[in-house]
Amino acid sequence: MRKIKKNDDVIVIAGKDKGNRGSVLRVLDDRLLVSGINKVKKHQKPNPVKGVAGGIVEVEMSIHASNVAIYNAAAKRADRVGIKTLEDGRKVRVFKSSGEMIDA
Repeated sequence: MRKIKKNDDVIVIAGKDKGNRGSVLRVLDDRLLVSGINKVKKHQKPNPVKGVAGGIVEVEMSIHASNVAIYNAAAKRADRVGIKTLEDGRKVRVFKSSGEMIDA
């Protein structure tokens, strides 16, 4: 079970965007695509077939999963994630600081 999933609210704990928050758009193995984080300028060639204009565009690049932590809204800070098995055998993610379940 992954500790960080799509649509989780995360906060960057290392790198040029340290302290910024965003939502996970995509999970790529050990890297994450987070909205508004790690934006870079990319030189894009025009493609008339796809209707894409050329120029310099700003895109979000992936960030390593170790550089983000899940955001705990109740505590208003970054938190670590643990995995707990319920009585019925289901596994759920919990915040390490409070033991509160992330997954409903």
